[in-house]
Amino acid sequence: MVFEYAPAPESTKIVDLKSNYKLFIGGKFINSNGAKTYKTINPATEEVLAEIIEASQKDVDLAVKSARKAFKTWSKLTGSQRGKYLFRLARIIQERSRELAVLESMNNGKPIRESRDIDIPLVAAHFFHYAGWADKLDYAGLGKNPAPLGVAGQIIPWNFPLLMLAWKIAPALAAGNTVVLKPAETTPLTALLFAEICQQAELPDGVVNIVTGAGETGKYLVEHPDVDKIAFTGSTEVGRIIAQTVAGTNKKVTLELGGKAANIIFDDAAMDQAVEGVVNGIFFNQGHVCCAGSRLLLQESIADNFLDLLYQRMKTLRLGDPLDKNTDVGAINSAVQLQKIKELAESGTKEGAQMWSAPCEIPNKGFWFAPTVFTNVSLSHRIAREEIFGPVLSVLTFRTPDEAIEKANNTPFGLSAGIWTEKGSRILEVAHRLRAGVIWANTFNKFDPTSPFGGYKESGYGREGGRHGLEPYLKAGK
Repeated sequence: MVFEYAPAPESTKIVDLKSNYKLFIGGKFINSNGAKTYKTINPATEEVLAEIIEASQKDVDLAVKSARKAFKTWSKLTGSQRGKYLFRLARIIQERSRELAVLESMNNGKPIRESRDIDIPLVAAHFFHYAGWADKLDYAGLGKNPAPLGVAGQIIPWNFPLLMLAWKIAPALAAGNTVVLKPAETTPLTALLFAEICQQAELPDGVVNIVTGAGETGKYLVEHPDVDKIAFTGSTEVGRIIAQTVAGTNKKVTLELGGKAANIIFDDAAMDQAVEGVVNGIFFNQGHVCCAGSRLLLQESIADNFLDLLYQRMKTLRLGDPLDKNTDVGAINSAVQLQKIKELAESGTKEGAQMWSAPCEIPNKGFWFAPTVFTNVSLSHRIAREEIFGPVLSVLTFRTPDEAIEKANNTPFGLSAGIWTEKGSRILEVAHRLRAGVIWANTFNKFDPTSPFGGYKESGYGREGGRHGLEPYLKAGK
């Protein structure tokens, strides 16, 4: 007997949406200096949510000046004083967690149970974690009395809008820096709500500044001569441009870029557990995850049986309204991203791979793509080499551990990987030989504010999270 889930939509009444939003500079919401505006939408319905300012060069300059002015006093506060503000931000985030979760799902398209149960709790946890570090910087590994850098320019992506904000802002403030943050063009709303939280926490004016806009606004921030540090999470293509732009300057840079993670299943793995890990690894957040397990490497002897179990599990995934508490797979964030996913999926079919999609009803409005698996995939196929950033899984097989490691490392990226086996010695041996920054064993997509995150090769450099996440925002003590 099959039991159907009754609709369980989360109410949007808790969110106080404004028709238009201003820039947050110097502790106040202000109008732009003659810049253009654009509309941000709900990707599940294509409904316009608000009008957003596209910050001009003058706006960015004003924000940097505000941050520089605030740095003079913020950097001189004791660590415990800065920590109190971070603790206050964390508690308010917890108090307003439902509001933040609903707004995140409305603007991003991710299921409410993910934003409610994963994203927002992790946001608060990062602020709590770095609040605790604020008066312990002597133990961050940079000697006694490490010094803040100054003004940090931070550019975040659209896949985890508020979580990426927390990854960037919390360590920067704990270390004594001030920030100018640019959220992604398509998902600015929770960052602007966080600006309200900064006001509520009575954070000193100018410590956090938020400027909205597209790539041009980010370019102004990266090129600004009075910015001491750039932190960017996004595509490898843009990361390259940023690295070239800051080359020859004194700006410190951290880049967290794309990935094409291998999820390796050995023949002794716990099958049901591994199936859940694969589903979580690629279909969590519609595959909009830089560390998604988008390449499944199966040991040949179990491949057919494993795929049968995977297809059965995928048939139970519920695609639809992100605000429904029963939804597993939400909306693709934008029409542009949906087109990219479709184009790469079509290339997989043209190159000879076999495509299977979960049977699910696609809503008439919004941007949607059914969870999809490609088999008969070759390492030369685009779907095996390029980051799709969507709910698309490419399956390859291997016979020996050496072959699995060789195939897993055969990628320009090196952000993450997964290993599934009951043998601890095999986990250690394979993990040692994989060229990936984050490796999960018998699990996938587990995040913790105490653990560093980052990659190798074209996945960028630098680490965020834990003690390591403080280092990019500090100068060694004298």
